[in-house]
Amino acid sequence: MWEITIMNVDMYHVITWFFIYSFLGWVWETCYVSFKAGKYVNRGFINGPFCTIYGFGAVFIYFILRPVSDNLVFLFFGGIVVATILEYITAVLMESIFHTSWWDYSDKRFNFQGRICLGASLGWGAASVIFFRILHPAVEHFVKLYPSYIGKIAICVIFVLYMADFCYSAASAFRLQEKIAVWETGMEELQGELLVKVNKRMAAWMQKKGVSLDSIRERLEDAELLRELEKKRLSFKAEISRELDTRKEALVSKLDHNLKRYLRSYPNFNRGYRLHKEKKEKKKETKQPK
Repeated sequence: MWEITIMNVDMYHVITWFFIYSFLGWVWETCYVSFKAGKYVNRGFINGPFCTIYGFGAVFIYFILRPVSDNLVFLFFGGIVVATILEYITAVLMESIFHTSWWDYSDKRFNFQGRICLGASLGWGAASVIFFRILHPAVEHFVKLYPSYIGKIAICVIFVLYMADFCYSAASAFRLQEKIAVWETGMEELQGELLVKVNKRMAAWMQKKGVSLDSIRERLEDAELLRELEKKRLSFKAEISRELDTRKEALVSKLDHNLKRYLRSYPNFNRGYRLHKEKKEKKKETKQPK
């Protein structure tokens, strides 16, 4: 197996690179997301320190863009195209298989279906240049530091552990859709309850202030009143957000380790569930006789 070659690169190096870049991708994702969240977040699909998409992405980009790696312009734009296509295909496959979204660019400018966006694509282009100019030469040097027989033993051990972890994690991911259905129902009911509660509190506050909707219309030029109303609205909105977060955490805490980790690490799961639900509803509508 080790002697099999792909574009003059033996399988030993291909698999080694895959695991190294999967690990480096996990380090990057986890550090970046943890920094933004202000707490540790494991961003891997599996429990171990690997992000598979980075491993596959790095290997694919190496073989596809190696012929143009000496031209920075071709390398940059090639990285944009290859990585963006890979990201889009991966998003579609993950949504189709698990009926959940593992990332969402819907709030970013120039996004397409929430799966890819211009900012991320430009980042992939820059990353491709860094990959060929700095990262990959360093990885090649690192692999040469130890005997190949040690590397092969390490690969076999890591592969067995990786596959066991992957199967366990995939089984958990398949159970996500049923958990998210309960989650969505609970959140919708809670949002309805909180909306009624806030409306009552807002009405009570307005009554206490001697303010009515008609009087507000008449006093649209009263900047102080409008500021006070906006401040109160934002205050109630913050309370709703905190209460929703508390309820979400209560729901998550009842799940097993892997499901708990997924829901805390990937807040966009619900988007994929909703997309799948909408597709099912549309199919039912088209099948119904007119």
